Amino acid sequence: MRQTLAFLTALLLATLASLQAADASKPNIVFIYADDWGWGDLSCHGNTWLKTPRLDKLASEGIDFQQFNVLSPICSPSRAAALTGRFPSRFGINTVFGGGKPPEMPDWLDPKAPTTPRLLKAAGYRTGHFGKWHLGEGKPTMADYGFDNSAVYHGPGPKAGPYGNDIPKQAVKFIEANKDGPFYVNVWLHESHLAHSPSEESMAQWKHLDPRQQVYAAVITDGDNKVGMILDALERCGIAQNTLVVFSSDNGPAKSKENDKGVPGKYRSHYNLGETNGLRGQKTSLFEGGVRVPFLVRWPGQAPAGLKNDASVLTAVDLLPTFCAAAGVTPPTEAKGDGENMLPAFKGESVPRTLPIFWRINGNKKDPNFWPDLAVRDGDWKLVTTFDGQRVELHNLKANRTEDAGKDAAQAHPEITLRLSKLVRDWNATLPIKPDPACVNKDQATAAGKHSPEAESPAPTAK
Repeated sequence: MRQTLAFLTALLLATLASLQAADASKPNIVFIYADDWGWGDLSCHGNTWLKTPRLDKLASEGIDFQQFNVLSPICSPSRAAALTGRFPSRFGINTVFGGGKPPEMPDWLDPKAPTTPRLLKAAGYRTGHFGKWHLGEGKPTMADYGFDNSAVYHGPGPKAGPYGNDIPKQAVKFIEANKDGPFYVNVWLHESHLAHSPSEESMAQWKHLDPRQQVYAAVITDGDNKVGMILDALERCGIAQNTLVVFSSDNGPAKSKENDKGVPGKYRSHYNLGETNGLRGQKTSLFEGGVRVPFLVRWPGQAPAGLKNDASVLTAVDLLPTFCAAAGVTPPTEAKGDGENMLPAFKGESVPRTLPIFWRINGNKKDPNFWPDLAVRDGDWKLVTTFDGQRVELHNLKANRTEDAGKDAAQAHPEITLRLSKLVRDWNATLPIKPDPACVNKDQATAAGKHSPEAESPAPTAK
């Protein structure tokens, strides 16, 4: 009996050691998601007056993907796609929560939706979310979406402080507590969303600029420093070598308001100076300026340092299958993802995309850069159109990266225009026209028109 017990004990210890060794080989994953940070807001992307030394270093230590798109030019649907691996319109999420309620819009993201944290948690990961949520506030908790620890704004559960200034501190605590890993953590920053509330230190650094440039440069510096806090924590904990770090943004920069004098309080300017590096459109536009954003990947020993990948086309719904693949997790078939496993691209390969990309938002018909309701990309071709199909543009993004209206190829390539128009209309016809009743607050009607998509941030408070 004693021999049998000793054998079973030894077997159990060996199994635990094996499991610990297997867990040690799994990479930690840190997903840093900025807010309204334009493709051209990085100095390594050619910006001449904004400085992002920590992000530039991150890019030099890994891969700078030049063709990454989010799945909406506005906050909530963009975040839903990044979290679930599905087009946000499949959940009826086509605008921001709290910004008005179209008939298909639920009150919160379905907690039964597949999420990266839930899948990784089932595989032994500790999971955390720190920062903006903006995927609805109702009955679901952050734990329902798969998170062990969280501190958020625009969301349920423990709250992050005004302007998200304690987001990196909370994330660092999580990293330090789980350094023996593996862990997955979202660090969803406030920068560079309005209302701006830069630190005194960063304002002093840019005192030579005009007042509005000074505020925006200081905000970018604060965001860059917060990224640095996360990277420093990984180094300090001795786990940087086994950590996959991704930096991106939820959409392009907000459109400047030339006559906006800001809101009361020091530095709280609503003036936005974010840049797209020549891409047409900005936040809320389906042109590239609204949906092409920075995407940096650092993964020591896996992602080649200093690589610029301008060939692989990646998008936000690829994150779930790619993160799962990095962790050795196979998503269940019922996840029904819309993305592709781009792990080979994370390891330096040039990966051809096989699936089309779809977008939907209610466009602004009065603005030349914001009118499209629907868009589809297939290969190098991208088509934008209105719901009724009366207005269409076609662009080859390899030849016309900026989607110059004067180079619209719709008439020159009628067969491609017809094919892509049908493709996106057929996709749109599959989307829900009413919300899932389980995701609607039956006790209290949602406040329509509560605030606009341009004012999604916490209320200003004195620093």
